[in-house]
Amino acid sequence: MSKYLHQLTLLSGIVTMSLAGATSTSLADDETKEAWRLFVSDQTASKVTVLDPDAGQILDQYSMSGYVTHLVPSKSKKTIFAVQMDHDVVNVIASGITISGHGDHSDIEVENPSLLPVKLEGARPVHVIAHGGNMVQFFDREGEARVYSEDVLLEGNSDYKTVKTTAPHHGVVVPMGDYFLASEPNMEVETKEGDLPPRLGVKAINKNGETVAEIATCTGLHGEAHSAGLVAFGCEEGVIIASIKGNNPPEFKMLEYSADMPEGKVGTLAGGKAMQFFLGNYGADKLVIIDPSSDNPYLVVSLPVRYVHFVLDPENVKTAYVFTEDGKLNALNVLSGEISHSAQITEPYSKDGHWRDPRPRIAVMGDKIAVTDPREGIVRLLDSKSFEEEKTIKVDGLPFNVVAIGGSGLQH
Repeated sequence: MSKYLHQLTLLSGIVTMSLAGATSTSLADDETKEAWRLFVSDQTASKVTVLDPDAGQILDQYSMSGYVTHLVPSKSKKTIFAVQMDHDVVNVIASGITISGHGDHSDIEVENPSLLPVKLEGARPVHVIAHGGNMVQFFDREGEARVYSEDVLLEGNSDYKTVKTTAPHHGVVVPMGDYFLASEPNMEVETKEGDLPPRLGVKAINKNGETVAEIATCTGLHGEAHSAGLVAFGCEEGVIIASIKGNNPPEFKMLEYSADMPEGKVGTLAGGKAMQFFLGNYGADKLVIIDPSSDNPYLVVSLPVRYVHFVLDPENVKTAYVFTEDGKLNALNVLSGEISHSAQITEPYSKDGHWRDPRPRIAVMGDKIAVTDPREGIVRLLDSKSFEEEKTIKVDGLPFNVVAIGGSGLQH
């Protein structure tokens, strides 16, 4: 992982904008504003709640058609997709926060959040990819992705472009340059009536919908992430990396699991933003730090118990946070693979039982961390360094997925 240290040195002068939840704090002058908001879904109720983490109260709440399985922000953080896969619909929420860069500073505009008057309907929406000014939503039982422009959605229009795959399956489509990376189903395997075929690989599609290269094998493809121009997918054989040069079609390289690694596979991925690396799960009680440029790309991290959720810190680029089923939050150094700090945050949450059982999720808010605690019906706000609890916010029901939106800038 020495490459990371070199990259970190090169990037030490870069200030990464923190993202988070809804209030303002005056800094050096009256023109500087900081705004934070937290968007929280419920484990069973059909709603999304907007929190003001500074005031410690509910700012707004939106009714959905059903239980929100995924909350996914756009790249700009101006919108959030509330995906309800069992109800064949996606709602779009405007965060009310716009941050624009101007070289030596950023500007910030703060308005009230709102539920946009658009409903994206289709058969079983699941994976959604934020890319540039677009959101790419895949509909499993239609076997297609729809590309929505964020600006168009904010205008109340739900027009889209379509990227079709071979057949309905639990899939994903990822933009890359002038191409799309699309999961490929295995049509030779017999499936029960009503079931979807398994994934066997990934392929590149051009703007005309044509496959431009052979399908790259990636059995059981699941998990996707971007990092510094690369896209990674989890597979049973390893992690497959897609890269692109100029206008050429994307190329795929399989990083096979080595023989000395314990049994496991990657099915969830997060990608580094300021350093080129990926963090993935590896079975239930291990993580892997993946350096695509290394001859030995995998660093296996054994956890004391099974993980519940993990995220990368967008500001402290060498740190990831891992919530484990014993109720502890752990800070993981992605350079060394060592856990540098742990603290008891909640009562234990066992991973046994249904995958949808209420369990905590975490989100990073600059120098704070939000942890949902569904059993207690609260969101806990912690100091990101000490993990000391600063306050709790009461949320009716079972707070589950959480997205942090915000930052700071000049307000003209």
